[in-house]
Amino acid sequence: MTTRTNTAPADTEASGGSQAVKAQLRLREMILAGELAPGARIAELALVERLGVSRTPIRAALMRLEQEGLLEALPNGGYAVRTFSERDVSDAIELRGTMEGLAARMAAERGAAPVVLAEARECLDGVDALLREPALDDEGFGQYVELNQKFHNLLSEMAGSSVIARELERVVSLPFASPSGFVVVQATSAQSRDMLIVAQDQHRQVLDAIERREGSRAEAIMREHSRLAQRNLREAVRSPERHQMPGVRLIRQRNQ
Repeated sequence: MTTRTNTAPADTEASGGSQAVKAQLRLREMILAGELAPGARIAELALVERLGVSRTPIRAALMRLEQEGLLEALPNGGYAVRTFSERDVSDAIELRGTMEGLAARMAAERGAAPVVLAEARECLDGVDALLREPALDDEGFGQYVELNQKFHNLLSEMAGSSVIARELERVVSLPFASPSGFVVVQATSAQSRDMLIVAQDQHRQVLDAIERREGSRAEAIMREHSRLAQRNLREAVRSPERHQMPGVRLIRQRNQ
């Protein structure tokens, strides 16, 4: 007798999960691009029609975006796009700097894996090559953002701690706390090249401190490194083009 295995429920569940992830990514893009206005109530049925998925993955996506902090649950049900104070965002960046400083100190004191150190050096060599160009076009700047993000991810890996890696992942998922959260400002700022060079020098210094097993120095450099993001935040919220920058329209200035 042949036994028939019914995989339909599992397939359906996987499909639903995939739709929820796609809906989450698209909704995040819409929020950061300003397609969903700050403070506006989210209309589920409109999203169903716009994204072409059922209400179940839409609801799952909305719940995840609330957990990320981009949405807030309303007292009578449903969700609205959050707005953030400049202080909220500054605190998130400060927290990321503290956590990355701890990761750098642990990497130095415990000793980072040689293969990860080599990958980090290769990553920074790629950034050096980009910065040797007279100017960065859109493609070059995109490559810089990718390499910058990769280096920060490797820093977390160097610490050799699943606890630190997990908590850093949580921190950088906070709105605007990512290492590349405001790096877009450096694409248009008159001082952009100088800022990128300073950031790259700090990357080199922290890697040197980790290799020399200088924990306190490594931690201090990463704490200072987050100050560049704080400067980018201040420039972004005061820029005449702030509403053209992804997500910046969600941030209220300190005097608002």
